[in-house]
Amino acid sequence: KEQVAKDLPDITEQIIYCEMSDAQRKCYESEKSSIRNSILENIAALGYDRSAIAIFRGLTRLRQLANHPNMIDDNTGFDSGKFEEITSSIDSIVAEGHKILIFSSFVKHLKIVASYLNESGISHEVLTGSTTNRKEVVEHFQGDSSVKVFLISIKAGGVGLNLTAADYIFILDPWWNPAVENQAVSSAHRI
Repeated sequence: KEQVAKDLPDITEQIIYCEMSDAQRKCYESEKSSIRNSILENIAALGYDRSAIAIFRGLTRLRQLANHPNMIDDNTGFDSGKFEEITSSIDSIVAEGHKILIFSSFVKHLKIVASYLNESGISHEVLTGSTTNRKEVVEHFQGDSSVKVFLISIKAGGVGLNLTAADYIFILDPWWNPAVENQAVSSAHRI
């Protein structure tokens, strides 16, 4: 790309660390303690090798809580520091007339953001593994200037997309394989 597209601007990456809200932190710490105890009991009973699934499940649950407590319980009523940062950024970027790609490993996280976009009247598209009209959804985002946000499951949208209409890309929760994230970012950074 560097050799054939000298005019393509460099990617500017910014990592934003978000503090949990007080209620979210309390919920997280309580859940972390419970998961730790459960994992230790599981290891004592079954051994480390046979406890890998329980460990992975616990870590995934904590990741979800760190994103937004509603990801593990729709009725928590807790807020999320990350969600506040995301929605504030969306509002200011959209107000400036830009388009945003938002990737997440968790479809439920995308649904929480979609709910906010609906309440705020921000036009958006969604692409997940269950999207049946992938081509139409992509074309609608690319071609309609009123569609400002594209919510994409990192698994469903990590490869094969050309989304050059977007100026900003959010990766809400890091994926275990950075190459998948790089591919997702490349979907907007194309000739």
